[in-house]
Amino acid sequence: MPKVTFNNKDKSFFNTLKYSVDQYFASKQIKKTGNWRLYAKTAVLVPTAIAIYIILLALPLPVIISLLLCCMLGFVLASIGFNVMHDACHGSYSSRPWLNNVMALSSNLLGGNTFIWKFKHNIVHHTYTNIDGVDDDIALSPLMRQCESQKWFPPHRFQHIYGGVLYAFTSLAWFFVMDFTKYFNQKVHNTPMQKMDLKEHVIFWVSKALYALVFIVLPIMVLGWLPWLFGFIALNLTLGLTLAMVFQLAHVVEHTEFEHVELDDIKKIENEWAIHQVKTTANFAPRNKVISWLVGGLNYQVEHHLFPRISHIHYPAINQIVKQTCRQFNINYNEFPTMQAAIASHFRMIKELGKKPDA
Repeated sequence: MPKVTFNNKDKSFFNTLKYSVDQYFASKQIKKTGNWRLYAKTAVLVPTAIAIYIILLALPLPVIISLLLCCMLGFVLASIGFNVMHDACHGSYSSRPWLNNVMALSSNLLGGNTFIWKFKHNIVHHTYTNIDGVDDDIALSPLMRQCESQKWFPPHRFQHIYGGVLYAFTSLAWFFVMDFTKYFNQKVHNTPMQKMDLKEHVIFWVSKALYALVFIVLPIMVLGWLPWLFGFIALNLTLGLTLAMVFQLAHVVEHTEFEHVELDDIKKIENEWAIHQVKTTANFAPRNKVISWLVGGLNYQVEHHLFPRISHIHYPAINQIVKQTCRQFNINYNEFPTMQAAIASHFRMIKELGKKPDA
């Protein structure tokens, strides 16, 4: 596997930034974890998802209404992932570890696996962000080329056209292919996973079975094959597209930087880890409170990558601290004023990357 290190000997940028952020929380006398605002989100999103699910199974509805509700359910499940699961997996949902562990299991209820997600996301992605050859989030495929160091394939010339359709299959691929691939190979991209103990193996298989029971078996028994199939597809295409677009806008947009490492290479990044995070990450729509509420503060991706153990509800408050420190150290801070601008930047970027490189 590749070995990547950062120039963390000095860490003057992060030390300065961390001191300022710590001073903010100390002066406000508040915890860095979630509070009533996050718990209120949970109290809205989780019952909403349960209610939609029950309505779909219990009430005879017109086809179009059922499909719209399935799409709505997919969107609400994505919001639960952004707001509840994501914070909990990072240990920032609550100051109580047991509560973080319980809420993190919402990943399993959505079809994923908490153990694999934590290793893939918390450890690999957050440490080696946008490093081609390590970061699984930008792993090369014959259908998507996300940075210049990746090999070009002929289908890439059309990736800006079919990309959105491909993104819509994210959740289906994640739950039914990628999770099992990582489980059986026991590695994330080129990085061997931590060993799963017996409890984690049991959780993996039990949660996959429960997901199949709730989202496949019961709906088929109640509604029949065809209604279930159309509803399941509508739910997952909405869920997948929502998940993929939010995560793509964080890193695969213009002005973010990438690094590359070959298999078995040893590479030292010239910047400290925190500077690397700023250079490889971008915010979008930071002043849009509706988007911030729905995506769990993931539109403040720079703040999240610098302080993943701080709950997203605090990101708007520390945003100016991060910006000011970046200006102090002459570090470019990537931010798009609207979600539309970030989406346009992403598709411009993958269109450019889809062009055949000069020989």
